[in-house]
Amino acid sequence: MSTKQNLMPIAGILSGSMVWGLIWYPYRVLQEAGISGAMATFLTYLLAMLFGAFMLPRVWRERASFGWWALLLVLSAGWANLGYVLGMLHGEVMRVLLLFYLAPVWTILFSFWLLGERLNRYGYFVIMLSLGGGMVMLWDPGLGLPLPQNISEWLGLSAGMGFALSNVTSRRSAHLSVEVKSFSLWLGTTGLTLPFLMWQGEVAGQVSAISAPTWMLLAMMGLVLCTTSFAVQYGVALLAANRAVILFQFELVIAAISSYFLASETMELREWLGAALIVSASLLSGRFCSDSSLG
Repeated sequence: MSTKQNLMPIAGILSGSMVWGLIWYPYRVLQEAGISGAMATFLTYLLAMLFGAFMLPRVWRERASFGWWALLLVLSAGWANLGYVLGMLHGEVMRVLLLFYLAPVWTILFSFWLLGERLNRYGYFVIMLSLGGGMVMLWDPGLGLPLPQNISEWLGLSAGMGFALSNVTSRRSAHLSVEVKSFSLWLGTTGLTLPFLMWQGEVAGQVSAISAPTWMLLAMMGLVLCTTSFAVQYGVALLAANRAVILFQFELVIAAISSYFLASETMELREWLGAALIVSASLLSGRFCSDSSLG
């Protein structure tokens, strides 16, 4: 029983990492079928929320425990998911994902502002290492400052900020169950996507034009997002921070392989060097946080 209890959280995070390393591809398939990124995101997360409403009845019993922190969790997690999907749809998979993985920088800063965790020399080192990786990856003498070069990269960067804020808020909301935290991801994503759909217009027309096979794909994606979101939240709640961060790096491996074979994308040496620095910062941030070196 103890072995099973140890393996379940690990399996939960690995399953989430694998899904998020591959999820960009079915979203691109949906886009080629004429479904916009916002519509695809809205429908898949709406379906995930509906599945979750039936699979996680504890959510309804705990609705009275929702508060301002739960609202912040909903908004930050929602933008993390929406920005991630939109960035992946139009940008280079690995560049967007690596900018997303600058999250340790924002996690340290949000922890300082919202949780009162003090930053010591290790925290400054993680920030410098992570930002240095981003600068190496983005540097182009002809473009001036090493900043994201298009809207997709800005989306990836801002989604990483949302992800970091949601993690810090989740830690602050210790009174909320894993079920409620999972539900907040789906609720936030559908809620924040709605304005994009209203801005695009012709929502009813887009929905009515979706074919039966496409609805099947949307339903499968919704079910996968529902189960893996819960699995990841379960794993994060039970594993030490350093182990969880290491397991999350599996997403980068899956994304690198899938983007190479499915989108024929490759990275240059400069981008690999920047990636190595960003991944190192992620690993070190998990180790320091688990050892209470940042607080």
